[in-house]
Amino acid sequence: MIAYLDCAATGVSGDKFVGALLSAGFDERELRRALAPIGLADAVTVVERKTGGVVALGIEVACDDAPPLRTWPEVRDLVQAAGAPSEVLARATDIVAAIAHAEARVHGVALEEVHFHEVGACDTIVDALGAALGMHALGIDALVCSPIAVGSGTVRAAHGELPVPAPATALLLAGAPVVAGAAAGELTTPTGAAIVRTLAASFGAVPPMRLAAVGRGAGSRDLGVPNLVQLLVGEPLAPKELPPGTEPVVLLETNVDHLSPEALAFACERILEAGALDVWQTPIVMKKGRAAYLLSALASPEAAAELAAAIVRETGTLGVRVCPTERFAAWRSTVELHTSLGSARFKVWRSGEREGIRVEHDDAARIARETDAPLGDVIPRLESEARDALAREQKR
Repeated sequence: MIAYLDCAATGVSGDKFVGALLSAGFDERELRRALAPIGLADAVTVVERKTGGVVALGIEVACDDAPPLRTWPEVRDLVQAAGAPSEVLARATDIVAAIAHAEARVHGVALEEVHFHEVGACDTIVDALGAALGMHALGIDALVCSPIAVGSGTVRAAHGELPVPAPATALLLAGAPVVAGAAAGELTTPTGAAIVRTLAASFGAVPPMRLAAVGRGAGSRDLGVPNLVQLLVGEPLAPKELPPGTEPVVLLETNVDHLSPEALAFACERILEAGALDVWQTPIVMKKGRAAYLLSALASPEAAAELAAAIVRETGTLGVRVCPTERFAAWRSTVELHTSLGSARFKVWRSGEREGIRVEHDDAARIARETDAPLGDVIPRLESEARDALAREQKR
């Protein structure tokens, strides 16, 4: 099984992620059995929350009024004493270890001296075990994650007012695609960041799957917008299940009304250089009758997140829409041939019994300049000679 976590609007926290797993079919009794050996089975309450008109699940962890400040070794030992398979305990340990290492770097202390303050020893243990055990119970082998909403502003922590994302969260998300999100404040917690960093295999668009379950996990804060993550769980589609001749791609789009035509053309060049399969512009009219352009790019699923970041970087846009789709790709190749007008590259394509040849525009334009001939005369002559040359090659 594979899964896709959408946390691009209001971020991810431990309780939201575990809530999504429970909503997708993870049995809370399994979680309680795992927590029983370390005395936390009764500390967990699964709650149904309605946020923005959408029903989702979350968890609450009730510890002592003044929970002890446990050190990293103490938290690690508690996690490893839980009643779960060894691979689950290893992943849960990796989650809390990621938090501990980040806190040690932020505060400039040795790893053994890290104390779990507001990241909450009980909450952290339950969230880490719940995340790892839920993935195991649902049979999820690979998790793909959307860009992560981190929020904005500041957050009150044990050490005072901190910027959002909090320093430990920012370290944990290094290398991951992040966005501000749909609300202010802290949207992604250190525990949520550690879970994604440890469990996510990649970032990008929804992978092709046969959908089996949908889970929604809700946070406890009222953000003014639906405070939830959505988890899609399913069987990966084998290549044979896609229509013949098609391949999965991702369509990236954004509306641009603040760039000059020259700047937008340059941005398109840079996006192509970053690995886009194709880039194009469409004139549109935005709100208030404002003329603008729809910038579209086609990407492979693996490159989608990186190219979305490139679009933001090159255009300064505030967001990129991501739409997984498929494309039919005819067989094609590029060959370089010598003609009476000089050397040129040609695209050769074939679809069923039909085939064709087309000269590369840049080469045709270069030859037109060199020969001082009209481009409209150069192109058909080059393509005619190329067809003759390929026909002779096929007869040999």
